[in-house]
Amino acid sequence: QVQLVESGGGLVQAGGSLRLSCAASGSIFSISAMGWYRRVPGKERELVASANNAGRTTYGDSVKGRFTISRDNAKNTVSLQMNSLKPEDTALYYCNAVASVRPYLYWGQGTQVTVAS
Repeated sequence: QVQLVESGGGLVQAGGSLRLSCAASGSIFSISAMGWYRRVPGKERELVASANNAGRTTYGDSVKGRFTISRDNAKNTVSLQMNSLKPEDTALYYCNAVASVRPYLYWGQGTQVTVAS
């Protein structure tokens, strides 16, 4: 089992920045990738960014050039630096981990990001 605890989030004005962090514990040796997803009520959850153990990163089209994901394997954390925030970035952001132990996908409790126009 893997446990994920998020921190960060909150309210920010459009154009501002926020940083989200997520700490993993438990069967951390089994993790192959960590990332962030977000969900807006009435819409499907979408990928924001992910990074695998080899350092390969993937970004959702809507955040490319504005958000940066980083992992600290020594501290078992993943962070998301969000710059140039837009009102449409308002969502509940979830930390995610892909692991080789059931149930293979793990999720944090979610942290709210609200961008005011």
